[in-house]
Amino acid sequence: MSGGLKGLSMLVTGGGSGIGQAVCERYLALGARVTVLERSPEHADVLRRGGGDRLRVVVGDATDREALAEALAVARNDDGGLDHLTSCVGVFDHYVSIRELTPAELESAGDEMWHTNVLGSLKAINVCHEALSAARGSVTLTLSESAFHPRGGGVLYGSSKWALRGVVDHLSADLAPRVRVNGVAPGGTGGTRFGGLRSLGQELTADRVEGRDERIARSNVLGVTPRPEDHSGAYAYLADPSAARIVTGIVINTDAGSGAWT
Repeated sequence: MSGGLKGLSMLVTGGGSGIGQAVCERYLALGARVTVLERSPEHADVLRRGGGDRLRVVVGDATDREALAEALAVARNDDGGLDHLTSCVGVFDHYVSIRELTPAELESAGDEMWHTNVLGSLKAINVCHEALSAARGSVTLTLSESAFHPRGGGVLYGSSKWALRGVVDHLSADLAPRVRVNGVAPGGTGGTRFGGLRSLGQELTADRVEGRDERIARSNVLGVTPRPEDHSGAYAYLADPSAARIVTGIVINTDAGSGAWT
């Protein structure tokens, strides 16, 4: 597999599993040099064993400024720039309803959700924007079908992804003309270990939800259960400075047509 990413420096936050891992693998297959910031030491070890000599892994929290700065230092190219930043960091709410939460639970869950899913991406861009600008680079954020429709998550998760739609819009103007900003909005996906809210004790990961794959296939017009690698092509396209040279401020929906249901 070859493409327009050969030799480019890429930083992926939250690239240790699921869609993030598939994106890293696609970038590597297309010749990029990839640095991953991953919180889980176990996931980091798996990445290192299979990534080859163009992969670097930094273990740390992708919402922590010092960890982000460390990852950027590893990821910079020879000129000090960064060609691309992909944010795949996120937590899920397992469809919890606001009617089920006490005021204290709502406050703690909201803080965790929006800090991770929204502020985490903003922090990464804040740390990296000068390096991205130096390389005339790009940013790809991970949204969700929940950023467009009231499904694929509860109000906490959905509102965080709606916020990221606004981030794409505003930052595509704010960082222009030197940095392109786009997003990918996956639909339901099998084979992911998407974690829940620690503040609510949601220890169940997406891959352990009984019947989830079958439910996903019934929810889209193609009748399929997407896998993490099915989304990675959209990320690769948006990161390609040649193929997507004039593409900024857009979101690609990789949802198997779930948005077509009325």
